[in-house]
Amino acid sequence: MGLLYFVLCSYGLTQILVYGSLFDPIRPKDGKLGELFRCPMCLGFWTGAFLFCLNNQTELFTFEYSVVNFMLLGWLSSATSYALSMVFGDHGIKIEYLGENNVSRKHLDQ
Repeated sequence: MGLLYFVLCSYGLTQILVYGSLFDPIRPKDGKLGELFRCPMCLGFWTGAFLFCLNNQTELFTFEYSVVNFMLLGWLSSATSYALSMVFGDHGIKIEYLGENNVSRKHLDQ
């Protein structure tokens, strides 16, 4: 159950940091940090690493402190943050369809 809580927390934190309007004024827009804060997969790794460091401060999840766990949970957070951001949008589940000439893709949630 702790792993599920970890994944949900990392996805939520990543979504807030990448897309939340609360952080628009302070979110970096240029350079490497700007690239990081536009990419749920990239920032997902670092939110997973951050949450792993908070491991002993919460009862939601508990993992042994090791470099291997740090990397594995960062990768897990990155993958699930990306996958879930590709499945869910602001208006629910993203459903894609091909356009008239099978070239353009559009989301039905827009």
